[in-house]
Amino acid sequence: MPKADHQNIQSLLQRPDIWRRASPRRHARDTIPSGYPSLDRILPGGGWSGSSITEILHDGHGLGELRLIVPALARLSRSSRWVVMISPPHIPYAPALSACGVDLSRLLLVHGKGREDSLWASEQALRSGTCAAVVAWPGNVPGHALRRLQLAAEAGSSWGILFRPGNSVRQPSPAATRIHIETDAGTSKRLVLLKARGGRPGHALGFALDPDVNLFNRSVDRPCSG
Repeated sequence: MPKADHQNIQSLLQRPDIWRRASPRRHARDTIPSGYPSLDRILPGGGWSGSSITEILHDGHGLGELRLIVPALARLSRSSRWVVMISPPHIPYAPALSACGVDLSRLLLVHGKGREDSLWASEQALRSGTCAAVVAWPGNVPGHALRRLQLAAEAGSSWGILFRPGNSVRQPSPAATRIHIETDAGTSKRLVLLKARGGRPGHALGFALDPDVNLFNRSVDRPCSG
């Protein structure tokens, strides 16, 4: 990453109007309600596992994967910390996110120049202590990079969400939660809980998710970094 970009991100995270934890801690049972009661019932603690990484594996973009986490992002955006999106496949559509309850004044959008830049930015944001959630689309990620992201999320008490290809299902991962979205006809999806720290994996849940078409401005596309 160019030195100027590095300095810009660091200066942003150091701004005096940004709240920073004095001493980041790990919260083993920190949970974030998903906004979907049926999903909360199968997630340990009744919600997404905070201060950790959640992997959402899917085949193709726009299946409803972003809509799966938007209620939680809306809740977190009303805190004093940032919600950061890193290298999304399309530009998020601000009016639609706002209509879903996301406070746009707490939303940051970062575009890396490649996978390495995106992973670096994700790790820095997770570790900073200033971000409630960091959402990234890194594509295929080596195991050592996943471990760094998990440790960064714990250190910064931040929830990291990685949208990754469905063929990553068999890859071992240190993420606290892993969900595979299996598609069916129409808006019907099947969520398979592959891994859940503190819970029992293997749950499958039929789920109706509207496509993400309204949450992205598809007239302004960005290539996937994976």
